[in-house]
Amino acid sequence: MACELTAWMQLLALEPPARGWEPKRLRLRLFSAAGRIVPGGRRRRLRIAATWPWATQLTDAITRLHAFAPG
Repeated sequence: MACELTAWMQLLALEPPARGWEPKRLRLRLFSAAGRIVPGGRRRRLRIAATWPWATQLTDAITRLHAFAPG
């Protein structure tokens, strides 16, 4: 099931160069990113270090996945 979720996440959320990454590379670049959940303004936000080399790809992917959420 985890393999299927990873494949769908790559298809729906990532740009073409990252869609072909193997699970090991995804773990290294996206899944192991350091982040902090910060409360504020009645919302919780995920803060990712701006110095992380793949921070923009990760935030773009999260934004695309949020577009599929109902409501």
